[in-house]
Amino acid sequence: MRKIALILVLVISVLALSGNVVKAYTTLEEPLAKELFDLFEARTGIKVEWVRLSTGETVARLEAERENPQASIWVGGVGLGHIEAKLKGLTTPYKSPFALKIPDGYRDPEFYWVGLYIGPLAFATNNNRAKELGIEPPKGWFDIIDSQYRNMIRVANPNTSGTAYNVITTIYHLFGDNEDLTFMYLKHLDKNVNMYTKSGSAGGKDCAIGETPIAIGYLHDLIRLQKNGAPITITIPEEGTGFEIASMSLIKGGKEPVEAKKLYNWILGKEAQEIIAKWYVIPLSPEAPKDKVEVPIEAIRTVDQDFVWDAANRERLTDRWNTEIGR
Repeated sequence: MRKIALILVLVISVLALSGNVVKAYTTLEEPLAKELFDLFEARTGIKVEWVRLSTGETVARLEAERENPQASIWVGGVGLGHIEAKLKGLTTPYKSPFALKIPDGYRDPEFYWVGLYIGPLAFATNNNRAKELGIEPPKGWFDIIDSQYRNMIRVANPNTSGTAYNVITTIYHLFGDNEDLTFMYLKHLDKNVNMYTKSGSAGGKDCAIGETPIAIGYLHDLIRLQKNGAPITITIPEEGTGFEIASMSLIKGGKEPVEAKKLYNWILGKEAQEIIAKWYVIPLSPEAPKDKVEVPIEAIRTVDQDFVWDAANRERLTDRWNTEIGR
C-alpha cells in the first residue's frame, strides 16, 4: 500500500509540475520579454520557458516543428508573420474575451491572432557620425537612396526579419502596388546599405553606438534607445510610413494549451498592458494607459497596407529580393 501511495504522490507531483510551465516563442526584445513573463509567473505560478526569435525565424521554426510543436504560444512579432503562420496552418484560433476589446482591423476576424500594439517604421541618425560626415538626417524614403548616404544605411534582412519585409511592402504600397518600381527602388537603396542585419532592432542598436550613421527600424525601438541616452535623431518618413501590428497567436498542437490561454489572456489584461504601454509603442488594448504614448498614431502619416496580400506574397517577394539584391 505504501508503494502504491508513493507512486500516486509522484504521479500527482509530475502532473502538477507539468501544469506549471508554458513554452513560448517571443519576438519581443529580451529585457521586455523577461519583464512580462517574470510578472506572469509571479502572479500565476506558471513559469514561461521562452526563446527569443525574429519573426521570420519563428515562422520557419513553426514550419519545421509542425508535426511536433515545441512551444504553445507566440508572443510579439510583426503581424504579417502571424498571418503567414495562419495561412500555413501553424496556429490555432482562440476567441478570447479580452481579444474582443481590440478594434476590428487589428485582430484576425477568425481570431487566429490578435494585435498588441502598432509600431511605425522610422529612421535613426547618429548625431555624432552625422556631424563628422557632414550630413543631415534623411527626411523620407527618397532621401535615403540619395548618393550622399552611400554605405551609411543599416537595415535588416527580409529573410529573417519582419521589419525588413515591412520596408519592402511599405515601398510597394507607396508606389501604388507597382512591384517593378519597388525593386528598382530597393536596388537603389541597396547601394547605400552597409549591412543587412538578422533582426529588425539590430540596426538601431548599431546606430546608437555609432557603428553605422543611419538605421531603419521601428519607432518604439529607436525611441527606447534615445531615452536611454543614445545620441540619435529620429525621423518618420515624410511621404508616409508602414507599420507593424505586433501580434500574438496560439500555436497549433502546442502541448500546454490551458497555460498558453492563461498567458494569452493575461497579456491582454490591465496589468500586462500597463507594462507594454511603457515600451514607447502604440498599444491597441483599451486596458493600456494612453498617457504613456509618445507619438499617437493620428500624428503619423501611414501608408495604406494590405496585410493579407503582404503575408500571402512574402515568400515570393523575398525570393525575388534574394535573386536581385540579396547579399
